[in-house]
Amino acid sequence: MTVVSAFVLWVIIWFLTLFVVLPIGLTTQEEAGEVVPGTPASAPVEARIRRKMLWVTAVTLAIWGSICAFILWSGVTIEDIDFFHLM
Repeated sequence: MTVVSAFVLWVIIWFLTLFVVLPIGLTTQEEAGEVVPGTPASAPVEARIRRKMLWVTAVTLAIWGSICAFILWSGVTIEDIDFFHLM
């Protein structure tokens, strides 16, 4: 695994985790009963983006570390996952 592939794996896992975490604990303006004029009712009251990004980074580190360890120490190569024998 090269540095570039490890970084790409990190970015993919980070964004997937972000999309999973974003709706957790979200309270919309409609649910709170305080719709600000000019905004949609589905807009969040408090998004807490900084806290969610810190959690996403911590969870991504654990997932990414375990995947990298599996790839590096188990000796998994692209030939091992070539199910259609194209390589």
